[in-house]
Amino acid sequence: MITYTNKEKIAATDLAQLFEAAGIHRPIKDLPRLKLMLDNADIIWTAWDAGKLVGIARALTDFSYACYLSDLAVAKKYQKQGIGKNLVERVHTQIGPDVALLLLASPAAQGYYPKLKFENIENAFLKKRRPFA
Repeated sequence: MITYTNKEKIAATDLAQLFEAAGIHRPIKDLPRLKLMLDNADIIWTAWDAGKLVGIARALTDFSYACYLSDLAVAKKYQKQGIGKNLVERVHTQIGPDVALLLLASPAAQGYYPKLKFENIENAFLKKRRPFA
């Protein structure tokens, strides 16, 4: 049974293991950077299976106008079970209906987000970060 919480603190090593298990490109060897990613997030929802971290939604927000969903990761073994959808719904419920929820989707996830009622927009702009290993 999957349980969800926004109260559980996780370590950078746990986040690195989850990102690797999810197969998403993140700086998993840069633990200080992962720690900052966790420490500076405004919202973190996690999914657990018998004490094992299997999913995360991490967001940055002002809680009044906009929220950026910077990470949505679910271990491959646990995908297609509604965990990602559940994590996004929890973030959306926490921020409320007056706050826009935005994200950048990887090419592999382009087809996933419309299923969660995200609109594809074409008026966004990006200054890319320096590449990491």
